Formats: sequence, C-alpha cells, structure tokens
Amino acid sequence: MTSRVGPADGGMRCSSDAGRLPGGNQQGQVLVLGMLLAGAVAFAFVHHFETGTVLAEKVRQDHVLDAAAYSGALVQARSLNMLAYIHRTQAAHQVAMAHLVTLGSLAHFAGTEAQRAAMANPPAYVIAMHFGPEHAAAYLSALQASGLEAVAVEGGSLASAYARHDASVRTVLASAASRVAEGLVDTRNQAMQEVLRANYPGETDFHLRMVDDDTSTYLVRQSGQAVLAPFMRRIAQLYAFLEPRNETRRSLFPVSARCPTRRHELRRRGMTVLDDQGRWQSVDTQAYHALRSNRWIGCYYREYPMGWGWILPEAAAELDLEYVGEAPDTFGQQDFWRWVQQSTAWNIATGDGNPLATSWGHANRQAWQGGGLPSYHDLASDRRLTAAHFTVELERLRHDGIRVRSRSAAEAYFRRPHERADRRRELASTFHPYWHARLRTPAAAPGEN
Repeated sequence: MTSRVGPADGGMRCSSDAGRLPGGNQQGQVLVLGMLLAGAVAFAFVHHFETGTVLAEKVRQDHVLDAAAYSGALVQARSLNMLAYIHRTQAAHQVAMAHLVTLGSLAHFAGTEAQRAAMANPPAYVIAMHFGPEHAAAYLSALQASGLEAVAVEGGSLASAYARHDASVRTVLASAASRVAEGLVDTRNQAMQEVLRANYPGETDFHLRMVDDDTSTYLVRQSGQAVLAPFMRRIAQLYAFLEPRNETRRSLFPVSARCPTRRHELRRRGMTVLDDQGRWQSVDTQAYHALRSNRWIGCYYREYPMGWGWILPEAAAELDLEYVGEAPDTFGQQDFWRWVQQSTAWNIATGDGNPLATSWGHANRQAWQGGGLPSYHDLASDRRLTAAHFTVELERLRHDGIRVRSRSAAEAYFRRPHERADRRRELASTFHPYWHARLRTPAAAPGEN
C-alpha cells in the first residue's frame, strides 16, 4: 500500500528559489580579479625575465670583451718580445762581424808576415838572439800561412761572410722589426676583432672603439749609431778574441852607450774597434825596432815591419793611429830617420807603436762591403717605467633595439722572470723578451668622473 505526500497532506513542495543564497547575483567577479592578477604576475614575470636576459647578455659581453682585450695585450707583449729577439739577433750578427774582421786582419797579417820571413827581413836569427827562440819559431811558422791573405781580400770567403751578415742585419732583420713595430696597433686590433667574431658568429652590428690607447706612441725609431754603438762596444768586451792584441818584448842586451837603458824591441799591436760610423774594423801589425844612434838625433828606433793587416770597410772612419798615406817600401836610397823627420810627425825616439807597419797596412787595406749599424725600435724615453696599455669599449645592438655597452682594459708590461743579481730594477727594454699581458682597471669614459 502506498501513500502520496502532497500539498494536501501538509508535505514540503520543491521550488527553484528554495536553495538561492543571499547575494547570489555576484557570482563570476572573482574570476575577473584572478585574471587581472594573473596578467600582472605574467607581466612582472616577463619583465623580470627580459631584465635577466639583458643582464645575462651584459655579463657575457663583459667576459667576451675581457677575453678580446687580453688577447690584444697578449699580441702587444708578443710583438715586443719579437722585437727583443730580433734586436738580440742583430747584436749576435754584429758580434760575428767583429770576429770576421778580426780573422780578416789576422789572415792578412799572417800572409804578409810569411812574405817578410821568406825575405829574411828581419832575419829570424836576429829575432831569436834578442827575444828568444820561441819568437823566432813563431816568426818562421808564418811561412806556412803563405797566401792566406787571399781569404781577406774583397770577394774572399771572409769578406763574403761579412757581407752576408751585414745583409741579414740591415735588410732581413731590420725589415722584420719595422713590420712588427709599425703593425703593432693594427695587429692587436685585428686579434680583438677575431675574438669578437668567434664569440658572436654571424653578428656584425657591434661597435668596438678605443677609449684610451697608449700603444701608438710607445715605440720610437732610434739611430743605431747613437745607442747601439756603445752597447755593442760593451758586448765586444766579453770576447777575448776581440781584445787588444798588444805585447812588447825587450832585448836583454845593451846596444848603445848613448842610451844604455834602452834595448831592441819587438812590438806586437792589434785592435778590433767599432768606429764612429758604426762599422767594425781591425788592424794587426808586428815590427822589430832596432835601437840606433847618431850624432844628429841621438838614439832612435829603426822600424822593420814583420807583418801587417787592416780590414777597413767602405765609408769607415779611419782609426786614430800613427801612419802616413804613402810610405817607401825600402829605405835603400834614404835614411829611415831622415825620411821620418821630413815626412811624418812620428816620435821614433820614444814611440810605442808600429807606424811604418801600420802605414803599409793602410796602403794595402781591404775595403769590405758593409753599411754600419741599423736603426732600431726602442721605447720612448718616458715609457720605461710604464706599460703599453689601452681601454676598449664594445657596443652591441640587440634584436629588441636595446644597446648593450661593455668596457675593458689591458696592458703589456715588462717584468723579469728572476730578480737581477744586483737586485736593481730592470727598466723596460726592447732588447729583453720579458713582456707579459694582463687585464687592468678600465679608464673612465670622456665626461665621466
């Protein structure tokens, strides 16, 4: 049996308004606020993301520019080291040339001494009697050097070697040094551009400019004769073969009652010098000085040349030695002392050199081909305590039109790898390959404090 609940039974009737809440007509407004808030959050996120992207781009660009600046400084340091190696190589060639002219004068000297020994003028027994058998043996051994002077004449092996060294110094190496010095700035800038292109492949819309550049005035060309000549003379002192070859032996026997303290002398003279024109030359002589006396001038030395040789390159400055341009080959027609009084200013009473042998050496001098010391590149006088520095600025345009700027600085500086023995500071130089590279604090842009 079923029952039905209806209105008549006092039951509840369902209606569409029975469950409506107060304020129900405001539904959906929270969604709008949520959308607005989500948009603001999204905008902030995008903004901060874009800012982070620009910041990351700026940091990356700073690192790239630092790498480029360091590479530029490294190129500068390597260029300065290359100059140092070139200059040191030029100095080594100059030392070789000094040895060659010395060998040349010794070869010519040996050849002429062989001629005099063969002529017995002076006789070997006279040398042995007054100065000992070892000097006579050395005199006679020169006979084995007969014809050796041929290697010292122009076109001979020694002269040809000298010319090749000179060409290497003044043509090959000097040209290489000029290219390194004159292309220093361009080579550095090219290296920095290559670093930028490697980090930004395909990108060309960036501007690299120098804010401060000390390198362009860092090097100056110097005269080789003004500075290199004293330097090369100091280097030559390190080699015993280039030292003066001077020795005097005196006889033990008295000769004249007019001058009982004087003796016959055997004088060996030789020197290798870098003259005032920057050319190496060498002269070697030996002579027997027999003590003589007469009533007109008293005691004097009669010189008998035993050997001579003089290498005098083209345009060389003649040395300050006692000699005359034209000296007789023999004195059969005129007394030696009379000729000296009439034609020279020599002091044959107390002289110390071999003026007659030197005169014969000058008359037979060998003019080798050579152009003297080359010019070289040195640091400007006010740069020896500073580094070759520069400051560079990079500006790039992003795809969104934002320009990103970075600045970096670097330098090539001079420092010895080890402390000097005297513990003094080594000044910067283009003769020592002690150049290094490093970053430095960038210089302020124009208008910045």
